[in-house]
Amino acid sequence: MVSQAGAVLLLETVRKTGLDQAISAALAPWRKSRAVHDPGKALLDVALAVALGGDCLADVAMLRCEPAVFGPVASDPTVSRLIDTLAASGEKALQAIRSARSEVRNHVWSLADRHAPDADGQVTVDLDGVLVIAHFDKEDAAATWKKTYGHHPLTAFVDHGQGGTGEPVAALLRPGNTGSNTAADHITTARLAPAQLPKKYRRGRQTLIRTDSAGGTHDFVSWLAKRGRWLSYSVGTTVTDTIHQHILKIPASAWTPAVETGGGARDGAWVAELTGKLLDGWPKGMRLIVRKERPHPGAQLRITDAEGMRITCFATNTAGRPIAELELRHRLRARAEDRIRAARATGLRNLPLHRAAQNKVWLQIVQIALDLLAWMPMLALTGTARLWEPRRLRFRLFSAAAQLVTTGRRRILRLTRHWPWTGEITAALARLALLPNPG
Repeated sequence: MVSQAGAVLLLETVRKTGLDQAISAALAPWRKSRAVHDPGKALLDVALAVALGGDCLADVAMLRCEPAVFGPVASDPTVSRLIDTLAASGEKALQAIRSARSEVRNHVWSLADRHAPDADGQVTVDLDGVLVIAHFDKEDAAATWKKTYGHHPLTAFVDHGQGGTGEPVAALLRPGNTGSNTAADHITTARLAPAQLPKKYRRGRQTLIRTDSAGGTHDFVSWLAKRGRWLSYSVGTTVTDTIHQHILKIPASAWTPAVETGGGARDGAWVAELTGKLLDGWPKGMRLIVRKERPHPGAQLRITDAEGMRITCFATNTAGRPIAELELRHRLRARAEDRIRAARATGLRNLPLHRAAQNKVWLQIVQIALDLLAWMPMLALTGTARLWEPRRLRFRLFSAAAQLVTTGRRRILRLTRHWPWTGEITAALARLALLPNPG
């Protein structure tokens, strides 16, 4: 009997996308002579364990106990030494892993065709911070703005749209006391994210950077504006007293009803564009769009709200489109919270290692795991199953048991017939089998 037999979906995704070959080639410089285990496979094994629900290096044991399915898996000391070696190499090792992921991502999107996140000609990248609690003293752990203790990584995810989930393209490890609106960190993350995308999206404003109000600083918006020939942006801004006073002067006729994703008017919400001297000092071509909306029942108004309405605003450099459409596009940034929730459930609930350099490698492992959990549904699942988050994928697909039978020099994995989602697993494996082999 084999437990976690549904994990063959991830194994087949690794094989069909060529991720195993790319990671092995990238980490070849760190393979010692006479080494039994390939560093690339060892790192990928840890990522698979994290994708299946593990949250520390030792959880790779769940793969080691099934060698007929997962192959030879390195021991715990070997895995720990590999992480220490990569951590000691610093940015060189991290860049090698990033380059391998970028190469494979380009191939995966071409395999996905119309299901790829760039099917409409534009890629949306959402930047958002996440607080990671530390339960004991670790390097760079500090008191956070929420009066907890830990780290404050800044992440970037490609949004797959309404018909999918999302995949990580950058993660910057930061101390817990780092401010939410630190422009230098947003710039660094915004540099790393496009490097993960195919080269054709680094021109012609085919990449959209979205952030909440934490990114609404002069320095970050100015940096985005200087790259306006190939970057679009939609950045939330804080409602200052000056903006608040301008909003109070907007005539009723200037407000346009906000819209829903289906195209209908959004009940109790309106949008307007702020112009004039208010934009002095901001980059040329920036538009400032404000929304007012009736607060939800029980919501508490803020001092910046007006006339019983919740007020929010954002800046963008997109011209020639209705402001209601731009406001809807920015509002969909809330999907980044779903990506953060998925990341927390996939190795980002805590940073298990002590030194910051080690935890930077751990962040790369988490991103590989999240890549697999995004690529497998994109390539193999259909309908609502494409929207399943990691916890549901583990419960319904990966945790399925099976019997391993060897006959005629072949190994056959027989999934239990009465499992409710056996049909989903077999259909997904059939779709993966139709994909061309890499190389």
